[in-house]
Amino acid sequence: MTFAATSLLWTGSASAAGTNYVALGDSYSSGTGAGSYDPGSGSCNRSANAYPNLWAAAHSTSSFKFVACSGATTATVASGQLGALSSSTTLVSLTAGGNDAGFADVMQTCVLHSTSTCQSRVAEAESYMRNTLPGRLDSLYSKIRAKSPSARVVVLGYPHLYKIVSVCVGLSNAKRTALNEAADTLDGVIASAAGRAGFTWSDVRDEFAGHELCSGDDWLNAVTIPLESSYHPTARGHRLGYLPAMTGSASLALKKQA
Repeated sequence: MTFAATSLLWTGSASAAGTNYVALGDSYSSGTGAGSYDPGSGSCNRSANAYPNLWAAAHSTSSFKFVACSGATTATVASGQLGALSSSTTLVSLTAGGNDAGFADVMQTCVLHSTSTCQSRVAEAESYMRNTLPGRLDSLYSKIRAKSPSARVVVLGYPHLYKIVSVCVGLSNAKRTALNEAADTLDGVIASAAGRAGFTWSDVRDEFAGHELCSGDDWLNAVTIPLESSYHPTARGHRLGYLPAMTGSASLALKKQA
């Protein structure tokens, strides 16, 4: 770190220069579905195209730790990723909550079973989101704050999976609508928890609007091989969706340090 960067860090500059950045979270942060995975990341699927790598590359950070991992829940982020945080961490990004609510099972149910079965499984997931997930998020966020008391934390949400159109091969519009409503419920719960923690909420649904599945300009993978990449952002989704959301929110969060 240069002296100038050190000075910026200690004076709380709104600039990203001098930032000690840690990227936590699940597959939406690790970059599952975006390709170009770090061989050393194993099943975590950390992609060179993931928004944390893109943000770090575009800013003069003093340090960058990328520990997000595919399949992570609030509990496994807390138990397996928070070692990357310290009292010198100044910026944290995070996506978490989708796997707690059974995202993969919900999608499998809706792809393989009837509309009513899909809607029932979505309702079950939404009940979990409303009743159980808030406490799990509060617990995780308090642990993040304890490990990195000076950090600004950006909590990013999840996009709608589908644009509702009259003709699109695959799931029925009733299923697609139910899945989009589940995303709204999930994002609402996470946004509220972020607010309680004093973290910066970053809603990505606006960035992805018009680029969901069935839009004709999709930034998300449909059912694909490998299956774990299905319903995750593509490289373009990270570059054109998550990265702008992170950039704007991180700038806002870092300004609060000034």
